Amino acid sequence: MIVSSCLPFGAKTGDSVERCPYFQTHPILAVSMLAFRIVIGLAFYYHGQGKIAHATEWMGHTAPVPSWLQALAAFAEYGGGLALIAGFLTPLAALGIIATMIGAMSMVHLPAGHPFVDATGGHSGELALVYLVSSILILCYGPGAFSIDYLILKCLYKPKADGTLA
Repeated sequence: MIVSSCLPFGAKTGDSVERCPYFQTHPILAVSMLAFRIVIGLAFYYHGQGKIAHATEWMGHTAPVPSWLQALAAFAEYGGGLALIAGFLTPLAALGIIATMIGAMSMVHLPAGHPFVDATGGHSGELALVYLVSSILILCYGPGAFSIDYLILKCLYKPKADGTLA
């Protein structure tokens, strides 16, 4: 089996796990992506922590969103944050967070007319947009070499003598 059958971006037929651009194995890139994942993951973990306790009603009973979607958003933030920290199922975690941030922008910030940044400290959309773009970056560039995803792939695909994967 080849790497391209299991990686969303960047793999070419015959690539080794180490040469796959999705995992950023260069030490500086790997450490940078680890730090980035930890910061974004912790932010989502803490944002989702309060919501996960009341997953189906954290928006209140008059919310225009069904309770099951509230639960998905709470899980995407809480579980997605933990997954990003560990680098486990990273594309799935990033997609959940992307969907949640699109929902936050389209259902809260844009309809309310919140500015990008409010100089008075009021409601604004910049944080949701920063989280959205950060999650897109993680989805596109991968979790880096310091991730559980990388370790799993490395164990599943043993390199042949020529460095390509078996």
